[in-house]
Amino acid sequence: YAHQSFSPTARCQAVQAENVTVLEGGTAQISCRLQNYDGSIVVIQNPRRQTLFFNGTRALKDDRFQMVLFTQRLVRITLTNVSVSDEGGYFCQLYTDATHHQVATLSVSVPPETPTVEVKQEAVEGGEAELTCVSPRSKPATTLRWMHNGREIPGVVSQQDNGKTFSVSSTIRIPVERKDNGAALNCEAIHPALSGQKRVRHYRLDVYFAPTVRIVSPTGILREGDSLSLTCSITGNPLPRDILWSKINDTLPERAEISGPTLQISRLSQSHNGTYLCQAQNNFGRAADHYTLLVYESHAKFFSLFFPLLLCSFSDPGAVVETHSAVPYAVIGGVLALLVFTVICVLIVTIWCSVRQKGSYLTHEASGLDEHGEVQEAFLNGNDASQGKKEYLL
Repeated sequence: YAHQSFSPTARCQAVQAENVTVLEGGTAQISCRLQNYDGSIVVIQNPRRQTLFFNGTRALKDDRFQMVLFTQRLVRITLTNVSVSDEGGYFCQLYTDATHHQVATLSVSVPPETPTVEVKQEAVEGGEAELTCVSPRSKPATTLRWMHNGREIPGVVSQQDNGKTFSVSSTIRIPVERKDNGAALNCEAIHPALSGQKRVRHYRLDVYFAPTVRIVSPTGILREGDSLSLTCSITGNPLPRDILWSKINDTLPERAEISGPTLQISRLSQSHNGTYLCQAQNNFGRAADHYTLLVYESHAKFFSLFFPLLLCSFSDPGAVVETHSAVPYAVIGGVLALLVFTVICVLIVTIWCSVRQKGSYLTHEASGLDEHGEVQEAFLNGNDASQGKKEYLL
């Protein structure tokens, strides 16, 4: 792509030149317009005043330059794979009675590459992150802009002149917390050669923080013969690689199996009761969580204490747990034992109520005999006027 501008001269009407702007690596067209051309000699020279073409004939051995047009009105050459070193004034000279010349200025624009992000200071929870966006080469100098969630983050801009190109950097310092880990930041490079487009570098904020630990445990009551599975859920940056399971004031049971973050214990017994601890650490701290295990007696063992005859086949709870098919028989035995126990309780209560009712009847009967004796004594003694008149109903 080449942007051309027409630049006439008032001093000489015989030759005119056009200024050219082209992207680095592109192709430039250098044109010399002739007026009233009568066949005189036309010479085109580079910025170092080396003759490129003499009346259409190549004079300098540089295959990047090609004569593409030579007419009475227009002389045009092309330059391919343009670099910033090709910049400058190209002379269009017309030799008549007097030498006339005009300069066509070639300008080379260097668009920026996608900028890079350099971490100057690691982002640690509670501290600051220092990031630098760098555009190492452009012409003219690139404009850099930091963006986060559609908002610009002001940065400290530094620019360095490298001769014909410029390097630009923009540095920001931002406070960071754990929640900022993974936040999206963008560094945008804006340049006139990009025709309104932007070169954008996407960056994810990497915030380091100490781990957190949480044990995920089962719900409900655990009984002898059940299995226990505990999972240690861990967050942290960097994520801890090693997870340590332990039992407070004791060693882990022989049946305990550790697979990654998971601790499993099969065929629980009350000897497994206690507090289990999960620990993790990284370079920025450590954390732990605990779980207290309480194993209850199995239903089969509970009923076997009261009904050994009914549950003789289920007296070993371990055997019930080991054989999955035996579990329904243990449940049936427990239900039968409960029914028998209920019947016995009802019989005891019935007998106790019956005995109590009979004792109450005998007491009332004795009280009635006492009253009958008093009536008889009063009848034999007759009616005593000093004691008043008494009436008895037999």
